[in-house]
Amino acid sequence: MAVTRTITIDGVQIPFKASAATPRQYRARFGRDLFKDLDQLISGINENDAGSSMLPIDSLEVFENISFIMAKAADPSVPDDPEKWLDRFDTFSIYQVLPEILKLWGLNAQTDSESKKKASPQTDH
Repeated sequence: MAVTRTITIDGVQIPFKASAATPRQYRARFGRDLFKDLDQLISGINENDAGSSMLPIDSLEVFENISFIMAKAADPSVPDDPEKWLDRFDTFSIYQVLPEILKLWGLNAQTDSESKKKASPQTDH
């Protein structure tokens, strides 16, 4: 089941969508593993803060690419070029948007199934 969330970026309400197809779409589009990239991105964010500009540029690009894939999934009218999509914003703060993207992905990654205990078979002796 896909999960959608609207995130405000630069004063604009942007819909994002995460589903089981998201990692596949990301890999097809950028030739990279979404899970590995998210892990590296989170590690980089945890080592820095909003007041620091020490985050590597490739981490920013990964963040923009993940955001783009989820925005494109929610709204097919989003341009096919991530740069054209990003160009519509004056600011695009990783420290403001990434937590929302991670919440969205977390909602998608949750399972709503509960483990069920199986009754042990009874045997007659």
